[in-house]
Amino acid sequence: MDQAETKPHLIIIVGPTASGKSGLALALADQLPAAILSADSRQVYREFDIGTAKPSVADRQRVKHHFVDICEPTEALTVAAYQQQARAVIALMHQRQERTPLLVGGTGLYVNAIAKGLKIPRVAPHEQLRSQLQLLGQPHCYQLLHQVDPQATSRIHPNDQVRTLRALEVFYVSGQTISSQQGEDPPVYPILYIGLACEPDVLRSRIAIRTHQMIEMGLVQEVSHLVEKYGSALPLLKTLGYAEIAEHLSGKCSLESAIEAIIQHTCQFAKRQRTWFQKEKWIEWFLAEDPALEEKVIERVREFRRGLG
Repeated sequence: MDQAETKPHLIIIVGPTASGKSGLALALADQLPAAILSADSRQVYREFDIGTAKPSVADRQRVKHHFVDICEPTEALTVAAYQQQARAVIALMHQRQERTPLLVGGTGLYVNAIAKGLKIPRVAPHEQLRSQLQLLGQPHCYQLLHQVDPQATSRIHPNDQVRTLRALEVFYVSGQTISSQQGEDPPVYPILYIGLACEPDVLRSRIAIRTHQMIEMGLVQEVSHLVEKYGSALPLLKTLGYAEIAEHLSGKCSLESAIEAIIQHTCQFAKRQRTWFQKEKWIEWFLAEDPALEEKVIERVREFRRGLG
């Protein structure tokens, strides 16, 4: 690498699920070289492997991956904790100048926590407080929030219980409003944003193929083991792919119905991801099904790095 290419920078690859982010990241990591920072809110959890499309052991041996298998399924990794740890990893990589940090994933909040430097209240979830607030009812909670933080209620819908409770939780635990603790503090180093776009019909086909591959790899057995070990009430078992198979295992639907439900729900999730990322105007989009995708992205990255000067 020349002097410009060693200057601190970050490359981000985003896009909907099943668009090929992981494959592109591996190819790019080989060229730079780079280390991958996963921006996937479920791949951080151990034992949740097949249903999260976690990179294989071989891929992790080929390229260093951060933020994969770092938490127990019974733990909770907050966005604030992820941000703090990811910033530390990026800073160390910049200091060593050995590998380029490559942030890859479809969890928009994780990506924005790093790329935009979201200011996140350092208040951990407080289940007892939330339970007490829930007993008051959403209308009462929203009115309470309006009294202590009217700025928050200007952004939160009256029926949005999740954000209302979180805002009240932050206020009662920290003594400060959530509005006063939010904002952005973006990093000073340059960032190149790569987005993978995929036509809906093509993406649905990819999702269907990947879902059937997960079944062949043992997704049913994985879910069965997790239910037996942790119980069906584990929150992670309510997430995409796991919830549908758990329904099948409980006898509520056939495996075929569960597979179709996974495909449908994943397509809906991918649509929400596209909507999220399309609002970010600085993302440079590449067609996922382009045969020359890797060559075009690698050339764009090289151009970006030459211009760091």
